[in-house]
Amino acid sequence: MAVLNEHITELQEKLQVLLKAYRQVQKENQRLEKELSTIQQLQLSNTAALSVLEQKLAAARMSSGSWDPEEKLKLQKQIDTYLKEIDKCLALLHA
Repeated sequence: MAVLNEHITELQEKLQVLLKAYRQVQKENQRLEKELSTIQQLQLSNTAALSVLEQKLAAARMSSGSWDPEEKLKLQKQIDTYLKEIDKCLALLHA
C-alpha cells in the first residue's frame, strides 16, 4: 500500500509541474498574440502611409512632367480601376 501511495504522490507532483508549465505556455501564448496584433496594426498603418506617400510621389511627378511611359501607363490603369469601382458604387446606390 505504501508503494501505491508513493506512486500517487509522484503522479500528483508531476501533474502539478505539468499544470504549471501549461499555465506558463498559456501566458506566453497570450503575450505573443498581443504582440502579433500590435505588429499587424503597425503593418496596416505602414501600408496606409506607404500608399499615401506613393500617391504624393505620383502627384509630384505629374506636376513636374517627368513621367516615364511605364509609370504613365500604370497610373492610367490605376485611375481606370478607381473609376470602375466608383461606377460600381454608383450603380449600387441607384439600385
